[in-house]
Amino acid sequence: MNFQMKKPLFLALFGLAAAGLAGCATPRPAAAFDPERRAIVQVLTTQTAAWNRGDIPGFMAGYWASDSLVFIGRKGPTYGWQSTLANYQKSYPTAAAMGQLDFSGLRVTPLGAEAAQVVGRWHLARPAAQGDLGGWFLLIFKKIDGRWLVVADHTNSA
Repeated sequence: MNFQMKKPLFLALFGLAAAGLAGCATPRPAAAFDPERRAIVQVLTTQTAAWNRGDIPGFMAGYWASDSLVFIGRKGPTYGWQSTLANYQKSYPTAAAMGQLDFSGLRVTPLGAEAAQVVGRWHLARPAAQGDLGGWFLLIFKKIDGRWLVVADHTNSA
């Protein structure tokens, strides 16, 4: 059989395979994910409130308390909840250094029934002597033991 004869057969088989795979991945209607989306946004709201009262451990409650947590910032990856906490405490030693946190432009996208990504902007309003900070982030949330938690955080400064 030459290529010209094989091509229609290949395309037909490829089309059937693609249709079969598409049928296996039944997408959830957007509205079906709304309660999960609200729960994820609530985690971020709770984190913001903790940060704004100077409570870094409270802020970290939204993160997976595991050595497998990964935070990627300007210095590269940090692995583990405890190491991430220590980095936050070192970088923001006082309430003035922490400033007032605000998240905006949140886009929550389901990655499955038990995972989602969140893209958004962060902004720290701080005293003029320290200057404001801000940038973008990409968070990966996973539902663990019924709770949505950040398992990966890639945050940059603008």
